[in-house]
Amino acid sequence: MRFQIIGMRGDAPFDTIVGHFTSMGGDVVLMDPDMVAGREHVLSAVEHAERAFANGTNRSKTLLTEIIVYCAWERQIGRALARMRPKEGRTEYVAVLLDVDDPRLEDIGMVRDDSLMDVTEWKVGNLGLRNCFLPPVDIAVENVAMVDLMKQ
Repeated sequence: MRFQIIGMRGDAPFDTIVGHFTSMGGDVVLMDPDMVAGREHVLSAVEHAERAFANGTNRSKTLLTEIIVYCAWERQIGRALARMRPKEGRTEYVAVLLDVDDPRLEDIGMVRDDSLMDVTEWKVGNLGLRNCFLPPVDIAVENVAMVDLMKQ
């Protein structure tokens, strides 16, 4: 499976964005950028989700939902979806594109903005990533790994 992790912004509605990528033969996970603490956070979630499916330890029926479970640091699928889904009226997204080579964002009026994944002071506080020993991104990646323990 090929995947890309990108940030994007624009006025296209959630369903239009999903339809765009599925019409290209791929899939997409759209997430609220306020809940993403760096590209490494999402990359770790994708890798853990793939491993869970390979080992038969997945909690959800689809890889897309399993990625969300890991990104949200949640055991409960419903809570993970609620936490990571972009809020109504949101015009910024972090996307995991699966089997999409060229996202052609201009076709749906979106522009790429990977800075939406950046760890900000606000995200550090909001996501509880403050620690005097580890950088916030490392804490986010550890939280992803902790999902495996919560699933047992």
